[in-house]
Amino acid sequence: MASANEGLPPFPVLILKTGHYALHHGGLGIIRSLGSLGVPVFTVIEDRFAPAAVSKYLKGTFVWDTRDLPRSRLIEGLERIGRQLKQPTILIPTDDAGAILIAEEALTLRQWFLFPEVRSDIPRRLADKSRLQALCRQLGIPYPQAISPNTISEIYEYIDAAAFPVVVKPAKPWLQPNVRTSIVYSPKGLLDLYRRSGEQVRSNLLIQEYIPDGEDWLFNGYCSSTSECLAAFTGRKLRSFPPHLGSATLARSVTNPALLRQAEALVKAISYAGIMDVDYRFDKRDGQYKLLDFNPRIGAQFRLFEDSKRIDVARALYSDLTGASVQKSPPIDGRVFVIEPYDCMTSMHHLWRRELSVRDWWRSFKGAREFAWFRWDDPLPFIMIWIRLAMGSVTKAVRVLQSPFRRSEAEGRKIRRTPLG
Repeated sequence: MASANEGLPPFPVLILKTGHYALHHGGLGIIRSLGSLGVPVFTVIEDRFAPAAVSKYLKGTFVWDTRDLPRSRLIEGLERIGRQLKQPTILIPTDDAGAILIAEEALTLRQWFLFPEVRSDIPRRLADKSRLQALCRQLGIPYPQAISPNTISEIYEYIDAAAFPVVVKPAKPWLQPNVRTSIVYSPKGLLDLYRRSGEQVRSNLLIQEYIPDGEDWLFNGYCSSTSECLAAFTGRKLRSFPPHLGSATLARSVTNPALLRQAEALVKAISYAGIMDVDYRFDKRDGQYKLLDFNPRIGAQFRLFEDSKRIDVARALYSDLTGASVQKSPPIDGRVFVIEPYDCMTSMHHLWRRELSVRDWWRSFKGAREFAWFRWDDPLPFIMIWIRLAMGSVTKAVRVLQSPFRRSEAEGRKIRRTPLG
């Protein structure tokens, strides 16, 4: 690929979302990254007022609520879209369920779409955190110790040997996207959480060792069909939402040769192909980078990373699938990626708790910055995200204010229906 905007065939791209998350900056990143090169980018979207839907770089939308649809309906919908686009279209999933669907239904979907050739069982095996742990054990890859309990007696056994706090998360996050990762600080808290959880949530819990005072690292890459990493990047997660635990709200690109070697050896060992987004935590107790999560698809923060030829993982995938050569180039260090709304909340949390000084907060933005939502030549998604957040806050406030009146009204009806003695 001679430059960032030369030699790109006019194949369209379809961004596939199989969940309901309208406020998603990862899809917008794909739209801007490829759309700015002249690539026609289409997206599956929940509603016409999703922030990504108003980007000037978007060619078109398919308004389609894919939540809870059976696989047959998803395949039928993708077939309709493929026929409507009338030419081979590159398919990029933004969630684990989409990556699993594409791999397992590849034979059918290849009639209309282009995507990396990966063994059909690999994405599900990597996205499932309990199966990922077994894979790490098999390959000798460092990882935090974890269990997936089936009964409360297993919880009691775990408590006898565990050091608290521990991390609790869904083993298969695509099955329960609303269940968040949490830190549990005591045996009682863990038992209470397990007892409060419904049967479906309990069967999907993963209890993982917490690594204290660790450094959170990111690995993003793109591998060809021969598992050669044509693009590979590492970076530090500096702030997250929820604080200390969630997705990155501010991160910095930092080349880490040891982690690059470790990550590239892993994808080679499992014969992985495509884009990946992998989370590691450096454990200072034993000096090891421990694998936390392997997302077999593009990460929401992928625009943190570019190489010296301005190639990111989306551009690497596009070039590779359209027959353009992709030559691995040195990553650009010092890029900063900021998810504005959530970093505001996280920063306020750290400042309030005196975990962050104003000076350090200001210095954290030093470097070549890219914002998840704001862009001078494409301002509408930034405006729309704040409108949607404001509307959500107002709706939540109204519900809170109405709840006492609803309770009073319900109690009144109950009194009126009570027979007199």
